[in-house]
Amino acid sequence: MSEENLQPVFQIQRVYLKDLSLEQPNSPAIFLEQEAPSIEVALDVGAEPLADGIFESTVTITVTAKVKDKVAFLVEGKQAGIFEARNIPEDQLDPLLGIGCPNIVYPYLRSNIADVITRAGFPPVHLAEINFEVFYQQRQQAIVEAAAQAPAADATH
Repeated sequence: MSEENLQPVFQIQRVYLKDLSLEQPNSPAIFLEQEAPSIEVALDVGAEPLADGIFESTVTITVTAKVKDKVAFLVEGKQAGIFEARNIPEDQLDPLLGIGCPNIVYPYLRSNIADVITRAGFPPVHLAEINFEVFYQQRQQAIVEAAAQAPAADATH
C-alpha cells in the first residue's frame, strides 16, 4: 500500500436540513400579548456511520418561547452533514465527529431557525455561538459518571 493511501482524509460531502418543525399552539391570541416571551433552548448532537469512512453528523436545536405559561412557539430543527473521514486515528475520530462536524453544521441550523421564527411572525431569535468542545467534554463526563454509578445501582437491587 502506498503512503498516500494512508493520509488522513476529511471532507464535507453534503450539508442539509434533515427536519424542521414549527408549532404555534396559541396563535393568533399570543400575538396580542405585550410581555416579551421567555426563551428556552435545548441542544443535542449525534453521529453515526453510513458506510466505510462516511458519517452523518447531526445537530438538533429546540427553541421554546413562552409568554407567562402559554407557548408562543416551539421550533425544532435538525441540521445534518455527511462527512468523509478516513485514516483518522481512532482516538481522534470521536472528537472530530462530536466537535468538528457540529461546528460546520451549526451555522446552517442557526440561520434556518432564525428564518422560520421570523416567517412565523415573531422577532428572530439569534442563537448564540456554541463551544462544541465544551459540550463534548460535558457529555463525555456524564457518560463516565453514569458508568461509575451503574455498578452501584446494580448492587442495590
